[in-house]
Amino acid sequence: MPPMPREPILAQPTDTFALPAGWAAEPKWDGFRALFAHDQEQTLLRSRHGTDLTPGFPELVAAAAALPYGVLLDGEVIIWADGRLAFEYLTRRLNRRAATAARLAEQHPAHFVAFDLLHQADADLTARPYAERRAALEALFTDHQLGAPWTLCPMTTDEATAREWLSWSAVGIEGAVFKRLQQSYLPGKRAGGWRKYRVRESTEAIVGAVTGSLHRPGTLLLGRLDATGRLRYVGRTTQLTAALARDVAVQLARAGPEHSWTGRTFSAGWRTNDVLDVTLVVPELVAEVDADVALDSAGRWRHPLRLLRPRSDLDPADVPRFGQGNEPTAG
Repeated sequence: MPPMPREPILAQPTDTFALPAGWAAEPKWDGFRALFAHDQEQTLLRSRHGTDLTPGFPELVAAAAALPYGVLLDGEVIIWADGRLAFEYLTRRLNRRAATAARLAEQHPAHFVAFDLLHQADADLTARPYAERRAALEALFTDHQLGAPWTLCPMTTDEATAREWLSWSAVGIEGAVFKRLQQSYLPGKRAGGWRKYRVRESTEAIVGAVTGSLHRPGTLLLGRLDATGRLRYVGRTTQLTAALARDVAVQLARAGPEHSWTGRTFSAGWRTNDVLDVTLVVPELVAEVDADVALDSAGRWRHPLRLLRPRSDLDPADVPRFGQGNEPTAG
């Protein structure tokens, strides 16, 4: 088995979209970051956190027959469904029995988007520059005529081309990753490694509940009204600053039993079974938030939102309807 690093190279977030000379850009995918190793004895798919994903993706294991022995790929496992990248279908593959995983693979097959080649035959490529590893990866796809579910990640050194990828946010492209052409592969490193830029937009949602207390809210649970006027959950903010918590607290009132979320529980995150301790509030306060473009099929944001400011000048009816993503109000 090719030597697999305990953790792949990581990307440092950046708020600046820039592709200077000597750097390349690739699309940032909404999927599972993973390492894929294949040799005569074993095929292994492992997440960036070390979780063995192999049992959940039998279609990728079967497709490994098209690869030469001794290959170690870094990439993203994705599922394409209903015209977009569907992250929620990936999470359904975790901790499944073999028969269930096989059935799910038939319904919504996964693809592996390869963006780095770390080992080939008997050669460790991690010390070589990214440009050489990329050339070897392209040759791998060409020489072995790799097709679905193997996908070669697009790459460019042209900033205008990279900026065009940002317009693909509606189908699940979250932004771009920047890589220095002469950089070696640095397992587990973030600082001094790759850079990632996420597309973010400001939009509005309605405060439906808080963690913490009414007098000192910690985070806000946000919703939007559906066509029937029911408040539907869309996401949660990051921890509020003290100043924003004070501004929000004076505009909150405890909700009665008629609240749409009465009796509902909220998960603390998709990797945990922990449930949030929340207080429901009268859904009247509008919040302007900074959101990325990663949405699930139900129209919820997958990543935490950053509160920009409460919008007491807006009415809940002014907020985009449930399912409208990052579309801002006109006001």
